[in-house]
This record gives sequence, structure tokens and C-alpha cells, in this order.
Amino acid sequence: MSKNSSALSRVINSAVVRRTKSVANETTDVAKKLLRSTGKAAWIAGTSFLILVVPLIIAMDREQQINELESQQANILGTPTAHSLPLAN
Repeated sequence: MSKNSSALSRVINSAVVRRTKSVANETTDVAKKLLRSTGKAAWIAGTSFLILVVPLIIAMDREQQINELESQQANILGTPTAHSLPLAN
């Protein structure tokens, strides 16, 4: 049994195993930093989208609804809409 434990001890303490553990730890550290920075970038992108793009989408939708309402009212009253009038030269 002591021969097996001494052989196992030599394998565990070998330079290859130490180097492999070191590389694995460095890889884990880099992966953690990458995930942290990716999360920060995703938060910035999401927040920017909410602040800049969502109000634009809401305004465009509101404008579309107003145009549709004006068109429906013009059809009911029988008057031409601004979209159907010929352009004056």
C-alpha cells in the first residue's frame, strides 16, 4: 500500500499536474471576468434600448394611430385626406 501511495504522491506533485492545475485556475479566472464584463455590457445595452428606442417606438405607434383615425374620419365625412390630395406645382 505504501508503494501505491508514494506513486500517487509523485503523480499528484508532478510538474505536469501542477501546471495543469495552474492553467485550469487561470482559465476559470478569465472566464469569470469575461462573464462579468459581458453582463455589464448587456445591462448597458438593455438600459440604453429602454431609454432611447422604446419611447421612439411608442411615438411612432401613436402617430400611426392618429393617421389611421384621421383617415377613418375623412372616409366617414367624405373629404379627401392629406395623403390622397395631389401635390400643387
